[in-house]
Amino acid sequence: MNTKLLAVCLFLATGACASGPVHGSGWVRLGERTVTDRIDHDRIDIGARAGEFDRIKLTVDRTAVDFHRVLVIFGNGTRQEIPIRTTIRAGGETRSIDLDGGDRVIRAVEFWYDARTMGGRRAVVRLFGRR
Repeated sequence: MNTKLLAVCLFLATGACASGPVHGSGWVRLGERTVTDRIDHDRIDIGARAGEFDRIKLTVDRTAVDFHRVLVIFGNGTRQEIPIRTTIRAGGETRSIDLDGGDRVIRAVEFWYDARTMGGRRAVVRLFGRR
């Protein structure tokens, strides 16, 4: 009985690690939003305390999201618009997106989208930054 329990625990542990995107060295979760098809724009506020980053990426869980654009607002007030215009399926992620000017403090990231919700399901969009 103990051997079976151990095998199930190991199976679940490895499955949990492999089920989502892998965030290698330096990737830090900066925030997340639950999105629906009722709203087409959202914002994740970060702030200077998170530090500086040279890249970002978005991940999607639960249901697909059609992204149209992403706007990164830096601590000094400058902005970088990133046209994504692609559908990210549940469990997927955007490419790693280079930030202009090297390491930058990110104040906020705004994104415009259409969520492909079905039966009341909502997508979860997570923002990651890399140092």
